[in-house]
Amino acid sequence: MTSLRDALRDLPDAVFADVLESDDAYLLVLDLPGASEATVDAAVDGSRLRVEARREKDVPTDFDYVEEERSLFLDVELPLPPGVTGAGASGSIDRGVLELELPKAEAAPETQIPIDD
Repeated sequence: MTSLRDALRDLPDAVFADVLESDDAYLLVLDLPGASEATVDAAVDGSRLRVEARREKDVPTDFDYVEEERSLFLDVELPLPPGVTGAGASGSIDRGVLELELPKAEAAPETQIPIDD
């Protein structure tokens, strides 16, 4: 979990993120203004979460950029907490707020280990 927190601190200043935890899952909330379902891709690759997003900017035709600070693209890889595989993960985006629910792997049921003499 510490490596995920450290990675979130390294995100660009324009990206805000929260990590929440329940007994069953982690919830990653990323603010991605201007991004939509069609412009966001999230995938788990091994023990890493990859998020790619493209913002859509609507520039009025009578204006030209004097300064452009809002990046059009976000491409980050974040380490997953131990026990998260991406199986059963789900995501949604509403008004540029991406929520990714990453279930924790279920613990194996207790198994009796036979001891021979």
